[in-house]
Amino acid sequence: MIKGFNMALVMCAALASSSGLAEEQPNPEQRRIDQMLQKQTHPLTEQQKNIALIAATAAVGNMSGLNAALGRGLDAGLSVSDCREVLVQLYAYAGFPRSLNALGELMRVVEARQQQGKQDEPGQDPGALPPPEEMLAAGTRNQTALVGKPVQGALFEFAPAIDQYLKSHLFGDIFARDNLSWKNRELATVGALASLSGVESQLNSHLNVSMNVGLSAGQLAELVPFFNAQGEQGTAQRLKSALDSLNQ
Repeated sequence: MIKGFNMALVMCAALASSSGLAEEQPNPEQRRIDQMLQKQTHPLTEQQKNIALIAATAAVGNMSGLNAALGRGLDAGLSVSDCREVLVQLYAYAGFPRSLNALGELMRVVEARQQQGKQDEPGQDPGALPPPEEMLAAGTRNQTALVGKPVQGALFEFAPAIDQYLKSHLFGDIFARDNLSWKNRELATVGALASLSGVESQLNSHLNVSMNVGLSAGQLAELVPFFNAQGEQGTAQRLKSALDSLNQ
C-alpha cells in the first residue's frame, strides 16, 4: 500500500511538473514576436541593402533610381512580393502618391523583365491577419515589441486619433503582415526616412527600433557606403549623421 502511495505521489509530481512546463511555453503570438526580435549575426545581405535602396528612391519619387534599384533587388534574389510589400508599406512614411507611383514602376519593371525572359520569384502573400476588432490590440503588442516599451506621451494625448491609427493600422494592419520580416520592414523604413529631409527625429527613432529588432549599429552603417556607391549621397549623409548622433 505504501509502495502504491509513493507511486501516486511520483505521478502527481510528474503531472504537476509537465503542467508547469506547459504553462511556461509562450503562446504562438509571443513565439512569432520572439522570432522577429532575434539578433542578426551576419552582415546585411544584398537583398536587405536593396530593400533600403528601393524604399529610399521610391520615397522621393526618383523613378529612374527606383527602376535601377528594383532591377538590382530582383537580380539579388528579392521576390516580386518582397518588392511590392516594401512599396505598399512606403505609403505610411511617404504618402499614397509616392507609393502608388512606385507600385506602377514595379509593374513595368516586372513586365519588362518577363519580356526579357527573366523569371522572378513571385514570393508569398501574407498569412491570416487578426480580425478587425482585434487589430488595435495586435498593433499595440507589435508596437510595444518593436519599440521595446509601451508608446505614450503628450503628442498622443493631444491627438489620440493618430495614436489609434499608428497602433491599429501601421503596427496592426501592416506590421502584422508576415511576408516581410520586421528587420526588413525597418530597413525599408530607415531607407525611406534617410532619403527625406526634415524627419531626423523619426529616422533616429527607427534606427533605435531597428536595433531593438536585432540589427546592430554596424550593420545599419553598412548602408552608408552602399548608398554612396549607388549615387544616393544625400541619403548616405543623412543616415551617417543619424548614426553618429546615436553614439553621442
